[in-house]
Amino acid sequence: MPRLAFYDLDGTLVSSNVVTQYAYFVRNYPDRFTGACRLMKLVASVPVLIGLDLYSRRLFNEVFYREYRGMRREWLDGSAAGLFERVIQPAIYPGAREMVAADRAAGFETVLVTGSLDFCLAPVVAHFGFDHTICNSIEFAGGCATGRITPPLIAEHEKVAAIKRVVASRGADAAECKAYSDSMSDLPMLESVGHPAAVNPGRRLRRIAEQRRWPILDLK
Repeated sequence: MPRLAFYDLDGTLVSSNVVTQYAYFVRNYPDRFTGACRLMKLVASVPVLIGLDLYSRRLFNEVFYREYRGMRREWLDGSAAGLFERVIQPAIYPGAREMVAADRAAGFETVLVTGSLDFCLAPVVAHFGFDHTICNSIEFAGGCATGRITPPLIAEHEKVAAIKRVVASRGADAAECKAYSDSMSDLPMLESVGHPAAVNPGRRLRRIAEQRRWPILDLK
């Protein structure tokens, strides 16, 4: 029977996040004036985005990904390597790659579970060697992003539903699977497997992990 290990990305394996990914795209936007306007709008919206994220990660994603509206798919795909080299790779926590490799060596299939967008992730998947990827995909029409997420939107309880689908498709037992996350919003994800671990947890998640005697890992 296969065993699976599920990994959140932002805050768990890397210190960057979906906002810094978007900021890279707008800083390098082909039309400099449009890119500068998008960047100023992003900076001005930070307090609102923080509030949305605290209230609901799902709602945050729905609102935030609207900012991609009008960006061309071809350009976004072509920018993924630069995004990884300049933003994501420098933000990878020490020991993160080794943690994933250790699970693989122990016989686990490794699965990235993230709210990031698919066109950002190919270099990440290659770097860590993930076997499977669960992520968000944005809709495109005529080659341009609409700003809408293709269902299902991967966040909160939908992460659990996606994990269950992968577990079922691989004929695995969730009780024998692992999950790693730093975020309180991923508590349902951690609870969905038999071997959860809190990685770089905030105060609330750390307290729960201590109460439940889950492993607590600090990769920072």
